[in-house]
Amino acid sequence: MNVSATGLLLWVAFPFACLAVFSAGHVWRYRRDQFGWTSRTSQLLEHRWLRWGSPLFHLGTFLVIAGHAVGLAVPASWTEAVGIGEHAYHTMAVWAGSLAGAAMVAGLGMLCARRLLSPRVRPGTDLGDKVLFPLLSATVLLGIGATATHNVFGGGYDYRETVSVWFRGIFTFQPQPEAMTGAPLLFQAHALSACLLFAAWPFTRLVHVWSAPVGYLVRPYLVYRRRATAARPAARGGARSGRAV
Repeated sequence: MNVSATGLLLWVAFPFACLAVFSAGHVWRYRRDQFGWTSRTSQLLEHRWLRWGSPLFHLGTFLVIAGHAVGLAVPASWTEAVGIGEHAYHTMAVWAGSLAGAAMVAGLGMLCARRLLSPRVRPGTDLGDKVLFPLLSATVLLGIGATATHNVFGGGYDYRETVSVWFRGIFTFQPQPEAMTGAPLLFQAHALSACLLFAAWPFTRLVHVWSAPVGYLVRPYLVYRRRATAARPAARGGARSGRAV
């Protein structure tokens, strides 16, 4: 199948360029900004929205990534070989993905609203955040829109015959752009926005993903001591010392 120059640009040159920026950008960031390799917590500035938004977003994100890893990286023949038929896989993927996506959207919405509405958090929003949050929101909403349009309310679309083939071809250096040229527009837009997200990744707070501790979801954000609690034992100790002297 012949692919136009635009198809080659969008589905071969552009993804490889984004992956190159992703790889080189992480090396640059690590060498130039190791102290900035963090999510830059703002819990001290506002914690009510963060308490719910952060766990929902991170849990939903991990589940969405796991679902994408299976759907994009694992061929349909492999899931069928272990006894998971196409209908069962499709049903499980749609509903599990919808729940994970809903959690991710709810959490992301809270975090974005917190950035925009909290007068204490808003001044700490830098250029990286201003790029990341809209791009991440667009990627998530396009993915949910594609699933809802074609697999929930539509007649069903097997992305593993097109998007997955193209995805695996990029990472095996055997690109198959023709697999994407016939995909629905929403799936194409979702894929392109995901490529942009990968390119922006090393220059934003997303780099903290590689440094997250194993117990991230269950650990407290940070442990702080109240000033009054810390001062009270010192005062009692001082009184005892005075009496002894």
